[in-house]
Amino acid sequence: MSAHSLEDNFDRCLWRKIGRYAKRVGRSLIEKALWLYYAAQRPQTPIWAKTTIYAALGYFVLPLDIIPDLLPGAGYVDDLGVLASSVVTVAAHINGEVKEQASGRLEDWFGGEQELSEG
Repeated sequence: MSAHSLEDNFDRCLWRKIGRYAKRVGRSLIEKALWLYYAAQRPQTPIWAKTTIYAALGYFVLPLDIIPDLLPGAGYVDDLGVLASSVVTVAAHINGEVKEQASGRLEDWFGGEQELSEG
């Protein structure tokens, strides 16, 4: 299997999980996942950072967790911790362009900030 087809498969799994669980896991977790995803897409992001990013996103995507995702209120705590740690590790590669891409996608899924505060 080529690296390109592995990446395509990973992308499909990530988008499927985010699309399926976005409302349940919340904007903060999805925002961090998107920052990491878009940072990994940048050619300027070094391999070590991409490896860190894909490891964190892989943990988020895979159904095997330390804390099962189906537990109400606690199921995504470990995912958030892994994603947040990765964001801190690769923060220098999460620039304004990456955050803008993530914001656009978040608005598509969650609506604008005003909509959130009204809901």
